[in-house]
Amino acid sequence: MGIPGANDRVIIRACLVLGMVCILTINRVQCVPVGARRLLAGETVFDVVKNFGAKGDGRTDNTDSINTGWNKVCKTVTGPARLVIPPGNYVAGELVWQGPCTAKPMTVEIQGNLLATSDPSAYQGKAWISVERVDDVIVTGGGTINGRGKAMWQYANDESHLPTSFQFQTVGFGKLYNINFLDSMGFHTKVTDSHDVLVWNLTITAPATSPNTDGIHVSSTTNLNITDLVVGTGDDCVSIGHGCKNVLVARVFCGPGHGLSIGSLGKRPDETDLGQITIINCTLTGTTNGARIKTYHSSPKMQATGIYFQDIVMDQVRNPIIIDQHYHSKSNSKAVPSSVKISDVHFRNIKGTTPSPTSVTLNCSSAFPCEGIELADINLQPLGNVVSLNSVCSNAKVSVVRGGLNTAGLSGCV
Repeated sequence: MGIPGANDRVIIRACLVLGMVCILTINRVQCVPVGARRLLAGETVFDVVKNFGAKGDGRTDNTDSINTGWNKVCKTVTGPARLVIPPGNYVAGELVWQGPCTAKPMTVEIQGNLLATSDPSAYQGKAWISVERVDDVIVTGGGTINGRGKAMWQYANDESHLPTSFQFQTVGFGKLYNINFLDSMGFHTKVTDSHDVLVWNLTITAPATSPNTDGIHVSSTTNLNITDLVVGTGDDCVSIGHGCKNVLVARVFCGPGHGLSIGSLGKRPDETDLGQITIINCTLTGTTNGARIKTYHSSPKMQATGIYFQDIVMDQVRNPIIIDQHYHSKSNSKAVPSSVKISDVHFRNIKGTTPSPTSVTLNCSSAFPCEGIELADINLQPLGNVVSLNSVCSNAKVSVVRGGLNTAGLSGCV
C-alpha cells in the first residue's frame, strides 16, 4: 500500500460517498461496505451471561467472567468463533484478551454497555481492554465502552497517562467497528505494533476539558485504515505517532478537540521513522488545531515524510495549518532543536474559517529545516473580530500553488 495517486483518490472519494470503507492494497483500491457483517458457516457462539455467569446489572464485577470467556473461546475453539456480550450493563476491571487464538476469526460482539470499574488499583497495565498478540480478530456489536473517566481525570499528567479504554497491541488483520466510546480515563482507542488493521464507524465522546483523551492514537503500525469516525474529546481526535507507515484517515468529523495530528514525535530515544500518511475528506468544528505536525526538541534523528492533508473543511478552527517542531519546549529556550526531519508534506484543498489572525504556522527545526512543504488551494477566511489573516513560517522550504485560492494570508510563507 502506498500514497494514493490521482485515480486512486477518485475511487476513495466514491467509496466515501457511498458510505464504504477504502482498503488500499499494493495494486488497487478496494471498497468494503460499512458495517457489513459476515455470516460465517460453522461459527461457534458463546454468551458471557449464559455460558460464563456474567451479570449485566450495573453492579457485579464481571472481570473474571469476561476474561474466562475470552480464553475459553479463543484458545479451545478451532475455526470461526464469537463471544457475545448481550444487552445489559457490565462492570469490569482490567480485561486482557491475549492470543494466539485457535479460533479464526475470533469475534467479540459487544451488544451491551461495558463500564470500567472506578478503582484505580484494578489496572496494572496501560489499558482497560487490551487485545494482544492475536491475528484475525474482530471487535464490533453496536454497544458502548464507557471508561467512566470523570473520577480519574484529576490524576492525569503528561508523563503517566491513565489507562486507554481499548487497544490493539501486536494485532494482525484486526477489525474494530460499530462501537461507541464514552469518557475514557486516558486515550479512547489505541493501535500499536500492529499491521493490516481496519477501524471504522466509531463514535467517541468526552468533554472538551477531559485531559489526554485522544480519540484514537496509533504507533508502530503498518497498513492501517481509519474511516467514518465521529470524535469529540479533550485532546487529538486522531493522533499518528512514530513508526507508522501506509495509514489512511478519511471522513472523520472532529470537534471539540485538538484536531488531526501527526505526532507528537521524538519524545523517546527509540522512536522510528513515519511515512506515507494520507488524511482526507475530514471536517473539524471548533477545534484548537486543524492539520498539525508536532515534534519535540532534543529528539532522536528520524524522518516524517510523505504526508497528505487533503480535502479538509475547518469551521472555527484556531490553528488551521500548523507544523510545530518546538512542542512543549517554550519554557526552555536553550533546548537542542528537534532532529525530526519533516519533508514531502502536502496541505491541499483546505477551506473554512478561523478566529485567529495566523492561519498557517510552519515553525520548523533550525537543525533540520522542513523541505518540500506544499500549500495548494488554501481558502481560509477570518472570523469574528479578525479582519485579515497572516502566516508565520521559519526554517521551511514552501511552495504555494496560487490557482484560484485565497493567498492573502500566505505572504509570510512565500
